[in-house]
Amino acid sequence: MSNFPFLSVLTVAPLVGALVVAFLPRHRPELAKQVAFVWSLLVLALSVAMWVSFNAGGKRFQFRESYSWIPDWGVSFTFATDGIALVMLMLIAVLVPLVILASWHDAESSKRSVPVYFALLLVLECTMIGVFAAADVFLFYVFFEVMLVPMYFLIGSYGGHQRQYAAVKFFLYSLVGGLFMLAAVIGLWVVGGKTFDWQKLSEVDISTGTGRWLFLGFFLAFAIKAPFFPFHTWLPDAGGAAPAGAAALLVGVLDKVGTFGILRYCLPLFPEASKWFAPWALALGVIGIVYAALLAVGQNDLKRLVSYTSIAHFGFIGVGIFAFTTQAGTGAVLYMLNHGLATGLLFLVVGMLISRRGSALISDFGGAGKLVPVLAGVLFFAGLASLALPGTAPFISEFLVLIGTFTVNKPVAIIATLGIILAAAYVLWMVQRTTQGTLNPTLTEVDGMRRDLNLREKVVVAPLIALILLLGFFPKPVTDVINPAVQATMDDIGRTDPAPSVGTVQEAAK
Repeated sequence: MSNFPFLSVLTVAPLVGALVVAFLPRHRPELAKQVAFVWSLLVLALSVAMWVSFNAGGKRFQFRESYSWIPDWGVSFTFATDGIALVMLMLIAVLVPLVILASWHDAESSKRSVPVYFALLLVLECTMIGVFAAADVFLFYVFFEVMLVPMYFLIGSYGGHQRQYAAVKFFLYSLVGGLFMLAAVIGLWVVGGKTFDWQKLSEVDISTGTGRWLFLGFFLAFAIKAPFFPFHTWLPDAGGAAPAGAAALLVGVLDKVGTFGILRYCLPLFPEASKWFAPWALALGVIGIVYAALLAVGQNDLKRLVSYTSIAHFGFIGVGIFAFTTQAGTGAVLYMLNHGLATGLLFLVVGMLISRRGSALISDFGGAGKLVPVLAGVLFFAGLASLALPGTAPFISEFLVLIGTFTVNKPVAIIATLGIILAAAYVLWMVQRTTQGTLNPTLTEVDGMRRDLNLREKVVVAPLIALILLLGFFPKPVTDVINPAVQATMDDIGRTDPAPSVGTVQEAAK
């Protein structure tokens, strides 16, 4: 099946499904939900087939397709995937059906069109797949910008308190970042021989000064999207206002476009500029880890708290990328996947808790585990995964990032380790104040708080829990796919792992 056009079909399929769902009668909301869910399962099945067909030991980029689009500009519909993009495509395929199930009643509670809501989720899936599958810089930019539209409407039309403010802020931040990228894309086209093909551009020798400016244009766009400190302020507002399912995709997948873009475009296309800017990027990463964790400790809004934890986690990913070792790089990519699973689960569970209580304020809970013990247990597990408890998938990625960074930059690794301590503080404090301790008497007066997880909700959380545990004990199937792509990226920038010292070798021999 290696000749099957996986990437183009995967990109188009959700868009076709969105059109079908959007035109279903508004008075038949259950039909729209069922069609959207089945369609997302078809995308998942096709993604699994692509994963099985991918040859981890083969060429760096596989499933390449190219169709002419604007020949005069050198633009084409070119798709290809390496191991880094492949794991992100699988993350999308896994999360979207679960988000659809978790969001079964979200649109109805907002009193807006149910078919449009689920159609927007499928459009979002189309753009997310396209941005990770694109191997043409202009095509990547198009998906990068179009991706904002469905998320803007999901937040602005179906979100909660201050949804309009959050949606506009999200859109403006991303749009400004996109303008920086557009200038860099045009500059790259000029100096690259009037082509947008990634493969050809990676072979172009760009002067030092030009490369640094172009790198900065791409990096600013990706830093805003990620978001890295100090470009992060849009995320707590957007994550806090968005419906829980949309927030899970926003933090679990959309934000990864920023870190993916750095790995795919900044490092290979501008190797000298990447090395020149690395100390500044590492500084931003460690500041983000500590700063966001401290802010998370002081939050009273559940969804804003989870959003701040994600900013801290993105600091770890940034440190892993700019440490320039294969261990740290593999850890960063694995962190992108594991963070999507763990934080996706955390957002979905928090959404279930909020929908029952009718409030996102931590102070409105207290002792909720006595009423909804299963939901409280899943929240506790999601929190432990978020703080990277050994045995969960995020621990593997966080450990790889720290040990890979420690070999080349001990101060950065030591400071980043503070994030682990603070993570334990904000997660355990959140769990203790919401589900543990003395039962808040007002909870007994809320009908929703007497309903524990139903079958649909158990189906949502079970696969994520299973994946987090599986990858926590056996990450090899994923790391085998990631490692060659990370090694190729390190080769692009001319970096090799530091050789062990004589003392280390002698200790190992003993």
